[in-house]
This record gives sequence, structure tokens and C-alpha cells, in this order.
Amino acid sequence: MKPHSLLLASLFAITCHPAWGWSNHALVSYRALEKMPEVASAAPVAVEPLEVFLKAEEKAIERLLAEQESWARANITSYAPRPDALAFTASPGRPDDARRLAFLMALRVSPNSKLALFIQPDPRVPADPSRLVPFGSVNFLPEQANSTYRFAGLKPGEMVAPLAVVASASDEPDYGLDINLWEDSPSDWGKVYGFGKLPFGNPALYFSTQAPFHMGFYHQDWILYQAAPFIKRTLPLLRTHQYSSLAALAFRTGHPYWGWRFTGLTLHYVQDLTQPYHANLAPGDSTVRMISANLLAMAGMPKQRDDLIVLLSNRHLALEKYQNQLLMAAAVARQDTALEVALRKVDRESAQPAWSDLYPRDVVARESYAAGERVARAIVAAMPATFVADPAFDFGVKEAGIDLAAAMAKQDAAKRAELDRMVAELLENFGIHTRNTIRGILKAGARP
Repeated sequence: MKPHSLLLASLFAITCHPAWGWSNHALVSYRALEKMPEVASAAPVAVEPLEVFLKAEEKAIERLLAEQESWARANITSYAPRPDALAFTASPGRPDDARRLAFLMALRVSPNSKLALFIQPDPRVPADPSRLVPFGSVNFLPEQANSTYRFAGLKPGEMVAPLAVVASASDEPDYGLDINLWEDSPSDWGKVYGFGKLPFGNPALYFSTQAPFHMGFYHQDWILYQAAPFIKRTLPLLRTHQYSSLAALAFRTGHPYWGWRFTGLTLHYVQDLTQPYHANLAPGDSTVRMISANLLAMAGMPKQRDDLIVLLSNRHLALEKYQNQLLMAAAVARQDTALEVALRKVDRESAQPAWSDLYPRDVVARESYAAGERVARAIVAAMPATFVADPAFDFGVKEAGIDLAAAMAKQDAAKRAELDRMVAELLENFGIHTRNTIRGILKAGARP
């Protein structure tokens, strides 16, 4: 038996569909931050193209990205070092587009990343139709069926509220930044970035290639790491360290727009880890079951393994769709429900450790991993069995035609209330860790 084979099929369960942690981070971030004084009361900031920030602070960015690489090599398990040729080096005379490309490649993100000047308007506030821009001007990935995204363009120099900047940017890493970065990806840059081959999933499916950056399996049983050491090759810590330190630099050097923008990018990965299906290989399923299902498959009896894959995927997607439909409906109606209240709840904030570079792993992912079994149990009990308990039904294929909120209205009220309580608990964690991350970045970015 090859060591890497034991859990390969189980890992497909979490990478065979888009690796979104929450369906639209901006919508959730608006609610989590709209009453946080450090954000909601912050003065408007002037919109600034990325090229302006890079040119003005080129030497400081060179030092910072070198420090980031040293930190990653010392602190991230199974880290693949960045090739020395990709290091960002100050070169004041080069064109802006060359500097931008060098920066993106030093971060090892997709050179196709738009990093456009935009916001995603809060659905609670009517958007100005004249400001809306096409989906493709912000996100280079294909627009999904029934998409509710609306993007408003910004112009250099105009003033914008930090809340809109940070909330909008919290969704941005799902716009292609982490797509096709691997040696076996269908891209030129994946061949030179040095990350190696995609550790799990299908490199031909673009959405699978971002999964290792948005999921962190830090707290599994030790036997899983022995059987499948490649599950250690997840990289949300790399992204949170890169973007949070860039945010602090931007704040310190007088570029508040990019301070808030990089803060939002940081938040995305922290927020992803509050989703149990991003911190736990198989919420609700034991290590023994995962291993036995694969052993049976390797003996020519794959049904148990294949059923497990479908059920994990269905539950993951159903949870995301349910919370998104509830939050979007409340936003359009401009009403608060228990979910909005949970997102703003601050009761447990004082008990949290201070933000640190390892906070996403040691605090956020640990908490989310521990909640996995209870969340899975609530999903199975409350949702229609066809959606979450029938391996013959593929939720991902059918999702565009499913009105989950309407289907849930017909379910047992007590069981639905328990699931709603679990979703509220997850969103309370989302809000707490979002605000704690921002406080840590603002502290690091305080100007002398």
C-alpha cells in the first residue's frame, strides 16, 4: 500500500467542488464589522492603485517580503521555499507593470489577479447602477450560476469608507489569487513557483487548486498524518502572514487604502478556517471510518468510500448555501435575525488570545475542528435527507436549482432551530476572529 493512497479519496471529498469557506465573505464581513468602532468610525481613505503603493514603498517591500520568506521557512510545516529568483528586488527605473508582476510572483499568487479598484456594495444599501462594473473586471474566474455578486468601480483619489474596503477585500481571495499555482497546474507560473505538485485534489479542476491555501488540517488524529503526510501541505498561515504584514506596512507608511485592502485579504483565510469543513477532513466521520472505507475501496469495493465523498461534499455545500440564503434575505429586507446578532456579539472577545502569526492555526482552526462533529450532526438532523444523507444525490450538480431556505421551512421546527443555533455559533466565531485579527493588524500598523 502506498502511504499517500490511504486517504486520497477522502481528500477528494473536500476538493471536488469550489473550496469556498463561506459563500460570500463580504456580506458576512459587513455585518461583523459595521459596529466595530475601529472600522465603522474610521475616516474615509483615498483610493490608490496598487502600482502607486509598490513604487512609493519599493525598498520597504523588498525587506518585508524577504522577512516573510524567512518566517515561513521557520514556522510552516512542510513549507516549500520560494525560489530565490522570485525574490522581490527594488528597481526604481522599471515600468509599473513590471514591478506589479514582480510583486505578485514574489508572493506566489496568480499573475492574472485583478486587484482592481472596486467595492462590493452592502446589499442593505441600494447600489448606484451607474457605478456597477462587469463581473470579469474584478474576478477572472467564471461567474457561477445564480450569482448575486455586484461590483462597483472606484477611481484613484476618491474617498471610500474603510468598512467597504475591508469587507469587499475579505471575499477577494476567491477571485483567482490562489488558482493554478502548482507544478502540475495548467499554467506557466505554477512551473516556477516551487510549491511542488498539488498535494490533493485534481489539478485539472481550477477550483481544486486553491483548496490547500484555504483549508488547514492542523488538528487531525496523528494516524492520518502518518498515513497521508501530504495533508500537512496546507498554506493559510502563509497567506495570513503575508497579507497581515503588508497591511501593517501600508498603514505605517501612510497608505491606508492598502492597509485596509490587505487587511481584508488576511481576513479571508482566517474566516475560511471558522468553517468546520475547512479545518476538519471529515466532520462527523471517524478516522476509523475513513480508513476502513479506503481499505474496502482498495480491495475492489469502493461504494462506502464513494458514498462518504458525496455526503461530505453535499453537507459542506448545503451549510454554505443555507447561511448565505439566510443572510442575503435579511440584508435585502434590511432586518436583523439571530445570525446578524451573532456576528456582532462581543461577549467572548475578551477571552480570546491576542492576534499572532499562529493565531489562525492555534485558535481559529482548533475551535472549528472541535465543532465539526456537532455541526455535521445538526445538518443531518435538520436538512432534507435527499440533500445531506443520500449519496445518490449530488448537491453540487443540482445546487443552482435548489431553494434551500424554502425546503428548510418544511422541516421539523425543533431540529431546524438547533441547526440555526449551530450556524449562529459559527458566525459568532467568524465575527470574533475577524475583529481580533483587525485589532492585531492595526496595532502592528500603528505609525510611530
